[in-house]
Amino acid sequence: MVTKQVPLKSDEDLNDPNCHTRLALDRIGDKWTVLVVLHLSRRSPRRFTELREAIAGIAPKVLTQTLRTLERDGIVTRTVYAEVPPKVTYDLTPLGASLRTPIAAIHRWAHHYMPEVLDARADHDSGLDSGLDSGHGGVSAPRSRRTSRA
Repeated sequence: MVTKQVPLKSDEDLNDPNCHTRLALDRIGDKWTVLVVLHLSRRSPRRFTELREAIAGIAPKVLTQTLRTLERDGIVTRTVYAEVPPKVTYDLTPLGASLRTPIAAIHRWAHHYMPEVLDARADHDSGLDSGLDSGHGGVSAPRSRRTSRA
């Protein structure tokens, strides 16, 4: 399926490291950020342990770093309760909640297009296995392979 390319309607220099688009992608392009926002969108507030258990594969240190960054950027609030033992919860701010729409769009895109992406990946990988590259007008050409050196 071919999708229509929509040009960016911004005069931002995407090569500028301070470009708002790049800064936003640095923040929300991180898989852990997206997963934290998704889980807090589904139910919040949540405690650290609840998030760690809900997000498969995240190390406690990485979750801590992600939550601190999200708090610094105004996406998550951290509430500390004066209890024994101490209780800390995390919740989305209104700014963080505004990420629900773009993340939902990515979710819809993934649900719709990932089968096609996975098929393309499998086709590409099977071409690598045969040593042929059929990406040049239907003519197969040998594909170079990297070899490891001892």
